[in-house]
Amino acid sequence: MSIPVGISACVLGEKVRFDGGHKRNRFVTDELAKFVQFRPVCPEMAIGLPVPRPTIRLVQQENGERLVDSKGGELDFTEKMQAFADKHISGIQSLCGFVVCAKSPTCGMERVKLYIPNGNTVPGGTVGVFTQKLMTAMPWLPVEEDGRLQDPVLRENFVFRIHALHDFYQNVGSCLSMDAFVKFHSRYKFVLMAHSPTAYREMGRLVAGIKDWDLAEFFVEYRQQFMDALSKHARRSNNTNVLMHLQGYFKRNLTGEQKQELLGLIESYRLGHQPILVPLALIKHYLKEYPDPYLQLQTFLNPYPEELKLRYGL
Repeated sequence: MSIPVGISACVLGEKVRFDGGHKRNRFVTDELAKFVQFRPVCPEMAIGLPVPRPTIRLVQQENGERLVDSKGGELDFTEKMQAFADKHISGIQSLCGFVVCAKSPTCGMERVKLYIPNGNTVPGGTVGVFTQKLMTAMPWLPVEEDGRLQDPVLRENFVFRIHALHDFYQNVGSCLSMDAFVKFHSRYKFVLMAHSPTAYREMGRLVAGIKDWDLAEFFVEYRQQFMDALSKHARRSNNTNVLMHLQGYFKRNLTGEQKQELLGLIESYRLGHQPILVPLALIKHYLKEYPDPYLQLQTFLNPYPEELKLRYGL
């Protein structure tokens, strides 16, 4: 089943920008589109603005940030955009991610230009009106800008999070039960260890106390903590710790020479000489040779389709 992901229509290649152009992202359209079902939206067109159209901007005024025309600021689209965002977001609760357009006064995720009445800009900028509403209403949702997807670490983290959230909805959301939560959490233990050792410990205690919760409330709490943990990038030191745990499962099966070879590859990764795929490839080889039911279920080993080639640079 394809993963539902929202996207700014211009990033998908639709000619909806103010100048009649687009901001097509090749990774999105040529690679990610094979595995997800994009649901495009252009907030500016959705509130009735034409293509092409006069540019709009965010201006800091006494009554807050306002979305206005960039000519004289007499046309104010703030309430109309906020109302559209509220209505649209209420119908996309099943989404597993959202790709937004950088620098856009409606869709930008960070450092969007925020002007003051004299024409100068506020240091640090702000967030686009639509995206601000989105992230506030759905704080668990993976949201990323098109430009930031050029960074291999940010790209890998975003794609992993949308796959993990989809996995959560498919295996827990569709059949709420203590058993479903426990099984799901068990599959992600090494993932959590890599992304946040603190969250790994805290969520372990959370799941241990599941009997004290209403399952619907537990779903909301677990989802937020889980997605918050995954939003933290897996550091090389944490990944190395996970790799060491994984190799420990084979200590009774491997010869001394094989153990040294695997430890050498893990050390090479730790030092930054090899991508994580190198020690993982050997671990997967040994897992086929010496099957372990627990390890075979671990998402850390196969977090998303290999065709995306996202771990080559990690």
